Parts: sequence; C-alpha cells; structure tokens
Amino acid sequence: MDIEKTPVSLVLGSGGARGIAHIGVIKCLVDRGFDIRYISGSSMGALVGGIYAAGKLDLYEEWLCNLQRRDVLGLLDFSFSTRSLFKGERIIKVLKELIGDCSIEDLSIGFTAVASDVNEQREVWLNKGPLFDAIRASMAVPMVFAPVVKGDKLLVDGGLINPVPIAPTLHDHTALTIAVDLNAPKERHANLDEDEGADTGEATDDSAESESGSGYRKVIGDYIGNLRRRSKFSEEGELSTFELVYKSMATVQTVMTHFKLAAYRPDLLVEVPSNLCTFFEFHRASELIEFGYRRTEETLERYERHSHIKQAQKVS
Repeated sequence: MDIEKTPVSLVLGSGGARGIAHIGVIKCLVDRGFDIRYISGSSMGALVGGIYAAGKLDLYEEWLCNLQRRDVLGLLDFSFSTRSLFKGERIIKVLKELIGDCSIEDLSIGFTAVASDVNEQREVWLNKGPLFDAIRASMAVPMVFAPVVKGDKLLVDGGLINPVPIAPTLHDHTALTIAVDLNAPKERHANLDEDEGADTGEATDDSAESESGSGYRKVIGDYIGNLRRRSKFSEEGELSTFELVYKSMATVQTVMTHFKLAAYRPDLLVEVPSNLCTFFEFHRASELIEFGYRRTEETLERYERHSHIKQAQKVS
C-alpha cells in the first residue's frame, strides 16, 4: 500500500503535558502526505485534535512553545474549592481568544471529544456544539479541573474511561486508523530531564520569578515544581491526597488503555512512554513536540518495512 495521501482517522489519547507530543505526531503525518479526515480525542488529545481540526495548530504551537513556567502558572485559576484545584476557565478563555471558538459541525475535519459522565458511569461522545465546550469537558481531570455540568450529566476527563478513544472512529470512511497512546510502558531513557535540578525541584529562574508573585501563585508554583520530587521522595514513602489521586488516575488509564487497545486495535499505534514528563510540564513544549515527531517517524518506518515484507511474501 502507498501510505502517502492515504485518508486516515487519528485517535489522540490523554496524558497531561505528554499530550503536547500529539502536535509532533500530526506534523509528521502531514509532512508524510497523510490526509487526516477524522479525529477522536480524550483530554489533551481533544484539545490538540480540536485545534488542528479548526486549522489553527501552527498558531497554537507557536504560542505554546513560547510559554515559560511562570506563564503556565498564570493560566491556572485557583478554585479555592473542595471539588478541584483549579477552575479551568482561564485557560479556555485564553485559548478562545487565541484560536477563536466555532461549532464542531462547521469544522472541515470530523471531530469527537470524549468525556466521562460520572453520574451514569459511561463515556460521552461530544461531536456537536461549541468546540471549546467539548474540549473543556474532555479535559476536566478529577481533582485538577472542575467538572462540567451538561444537563443531568457531570462530565470529567475522557481518559478516565477511554484514554485512547478508537471506537468513535470505527465507522469513518478511511483507509487507516492511527492511534497515539500517551500511557505506554516506561522507557529507560525516555525522560526529557537532563539535569538534577529539574528532577529534584530545585529553583530555576522561572520558579524564582513565580515566587515573587502573589501568595497563591507561589503555592501553585511550589506544588508543580516539587511534584516529581515529592512523589519519589516523600517521607516514609507517603503521598499527599492529591498525589495519590493522580497516581490512581494514571493507573486506571494504563489499565483501561490495555483493555481498549485489545478491543479495538488500530492499524498503527504511536507509543509515548508514560515517564516522558510530568503532568504539568507544559513549558517543555518544543521537546515534547520533537519527541512526538520522531516517535511517529519510527512507527511509520516500521509499518512500511512490515508492509513491504508482507507484499514480498504475497508475490513469492
């Protein structure tokens, strides 16, 4: 099969900041001549996929790659609530101003954002209405961002039930389904950190600058900067309540990913290791995008070699 110009369905999984790698995946596929016609995404997969479907991925990438750690903190609106750490409204407002909102029905590419309805304990496919309303619901990570109320539904992160949402693409009229798993097994050299300061939460210029801000931003900055250090080296191995919830979510997503991929196997699977970066490291966009691009190239090369072998076997 000549995979160039092949119409494909693209499935973009959930995984916090690792979802920035989706940008690299999309850029590689476009550079290789694939025709992305349908996108299904959970959480960050819904965000990146929706922005690409709206034709604004280049603008989003440029904005994202210019974010510093202090800028990320400025996008977080502390909720002062027992339901979540952040409201999640400020980041959506900023993205609407940057990208511009639109209706999903008006997109030139088919798009579905997947959320989880905790009242009915089932996944919900959002493929109509305002784009960023669907993205916001799909990104409502429990304990991190406030849930979204939609009628009698209480919607949270789609990755809770379906971290790699292949099912919405099953009836797409495309030749290939390409999925991106952000919860793939850990790899020894996958972590982007090269220095001990980043790994232990030691102060950097950005973190120092954030400490000069308001009190709540210092609290958030300290929390994010020390997330990995505290999760690894907490006294007596104990985790905070939030860290325990986060690790539990990661465990659920990993298990659910295995089940979903066993039930719906894509034609190509791009695997991004779960230890690539921590949940909040959005300021490392350039590195994450580069990793996504490189990993997609490697996946396509393996697919092409396998296809050539199968074709040769048929000829012989």
